[in-house]
Amino acid sequence: MPPISPISIVLVDDNPDFRQGLKTLLSFCGHSDPGPLTVVGQAASVDQALSLLKEQHPTLMLLDLELGHELGETALLRAREQGYAGKVLILSAHDEDEWIFRAMRAGAHGYVLKDQVATQLCGAIKTVLQDQVYLPPDVATRFFSLFHFYAGRSLQAAKSTNLTEREMEVLHWLVQGSTNEAIAGSLYITVATVKAHLTAIFEKLQVSNRTQAIIKALKLGLVTA
Repeated sequence: MPPISPISIVLVDDNPDFRQGLKTLLSFCGHSDPGPLTVVGQAASVDQALSLLKEQHPTLMLLDLELGHELGETALLRAREQGYAGKVLILSAHDEDEWIFRAMRAGAHGYVLKDQVATQLCGAIKTVLQDQVYLPPDVATRFFSLFHFYAGRSLQAAKSTNLTEREMEVLHWLVQGSTNEAIAGSLYITVATVKAHLTAIFEKLQVSNRTQAIIKALKLGLVTA
């Protein structure tokens, strides 16, 4: 079997200590899926980031939303304008809904809060490299709630989902962040029954986990946060 090619990454953050911490964390991520990760450049400003993207064409950019007096969102928008087609994962200290919404609207593939980087970065990278969106469940709920607000109305629910009334109830509690045990208690059913309903929901929505189900349900307007 030929060796797996390293996944190239550019780090964009104006804090050199944070970038060094990311390099260390990435070295651990690279020991498992998705494979070897190689940092091919680091930037502390929008212009530096754009130059690196043009020179290196990295698979992935890890981007902070505050670069001194500049906004990382500007780097993302300009990168898309100049043809960068790689993945972009936001690492930010901002958990405000507006920041999250603007980053995702600008074309980011995922959003990780800096205080959760140690536990979420490896999984987030794996997710975005599989052409999926990465948002922690609580962030996903808030993001799509704001999406519906800006859109002015919820997206039309898909008739093809064929969810039963009970499955809709389980989905409602899932979006609220309830555990299987909490859902069971709310609906007066067993945890095993909740799991069976979730399996059916995942199949009908064509998703594979709770976060994807939440995102899909909110996108389709099946439930509201």
